[in-house]
Amino acid sequence: MAWVESAAVLYLRTLVNRLEPYQPNPLPIAGTLGGTEWVREAATLVMLLTVGWLAGRTGRSRFGYFVAAFGVWDIFYYVFLIPLTGWPHSLLDWDILFLLPLPWWGPVLAAVMIAGLMIVGGGVLACHDERGGPPLWPSTGSLWLSGIGVALALYVFMADAIHAVRHGESIQAILPVAFNWPLFLVAWALMALPAVALVRQFFARR
Repeated sequence: MAWVESAAVLYLRTLVNRLEPYQPNPLPIAGTLGGTEWVREAATLVMLLTVGWLAGRTGRSRFGYFVAAFGVWDIFYYVFLIPLTGWPHSLLDWDILFLLPLPWWGPVLAAVMIAGLMIVGGGVLACHDERGGPPLWPSTGSLWLSGIGVALALYVFMADAIHAVRHGESIQAILPVAFNWPLFLVAWALMALPAVALVRQFFARR
């Protein structure tokens, strides 16, 4: 699916002459492509949820497989884009990470860091649950802190789009110039807490 996603992005960006997303007018609206792309992204999430549902036997393992599959898909999406398009040139290249509910802008590295957490946390959760025994689950406190981290990360990714909406500017024409790494790293550390808790529980049970 990562290859299919990369190929679809190649087709779309070729049609609108935007193989590299970081350039003026990064989201030109060409006919029905804009709405179709939003639906495609939503359909991708449904597909990943289905993968998790089919792979797991319990609610926890299904959730774990979904999260891990999402992380693998996200990383290999960039891996396959390199031979297809020659982009990204580095992990610090800007990318439009998502379009819902507003465009998310961030370096490729930021997306890969989050995907890594998803692979570790989801993989440990699914692997342990499939083997049986007392279930693994992060503490309520770590989940709340992770939720705060998710909210902070979303703000960092959508900060420019939010600013554009507040000032009546076009979100399609946004081209960010700076990424708030300090706030993102705080968000990432908070998001990492459940994955760290799961890994610690996993080795403690072993």
